[in-house]
Amino acid sequence: MIPYDDTLRDRLRVNLAVHDIRHHPLDGRRHAAVSVIVLDSDHEAHGTDHVYEQLGPMARRELMKGVPGIEDDPSFDGSVSGTAGGAAFLLTRRGARMKDHPGQWALPGGRIDTGETPEEAARREISEEVGLTDLELLGQLDDYPTRSGYVITPFVFWAGADAEPVAEPGEVQSVHRIGIAELLRADSPRFVSIPESERPVIQVPVGGDLIHAPTGAVMYQFRAVAYDGVAERVDEYEQPVFAWH
Repeated sequence: MIPYDDTLRDRLRVNLAVHDIRHHPLDGRRHAAVSVIVLDSDHEAHGTDHVYEQLGPMARRELMKGVPGIEDDPSFDGSVSGTAGGAAFLLTRRGARMKDHPGQWALPGGRIDTGETPEEAARREISEEVGLTDLELLGQLDDYPTRSGYVITPFVFWAGADAEPVAEPGEVQSVHRIGIAELLRADSPRFVSIPESERPVIQVPVGGDLIHAPTGAVMYQFRAVAYDGVAERVDEYEQPVFAWH
């Protein structure tokens, strides 16, 4: 586990401060903001994927349907149980009734409204989706242009030791604290080829699931840039076909 302390906060802030942020023009696309929210976690208190535990065998099999590169590998079952502990970030499972990408993994975020700055939109979406306010901005990552017609601007926030996120049921099915150590796995990230694109699909393993771009791309750049201090670009990594619309 990685300790949630001032040393980590300073490390993330310093590394993000020297990062040369890459911006993308909208060119007719819509603008959105997402957030990597860094907070503390406990393996026992926050380590169960309750939504997965309530699914039957058939529904569990459907979770990994269409995911490229797993070849019926039983270790990828769609559960993120057991991934909390120490310094973590928030990952949400989108509401099942959401119009766009229902049930998929996401970082808190959404469209930027007219008159909002990207940071203002990020803070508003955090408050609306998981009920957190008064967060400390640590920095910003590169824009990621999506296949579905968005340019996503990611921010990194420090939530504080007493942060208690609460899912807004209209938008978020569940909220999960994923230990940053999970991003340091030996098998992370993974890159697979698909016939529909010349670009590699990026996959970030979390527990028994695989998080794809754009969320997975932002997660990987957070690890590389903010935690490792490496100038890594991710905007050319591909999304799986099921996320193109």
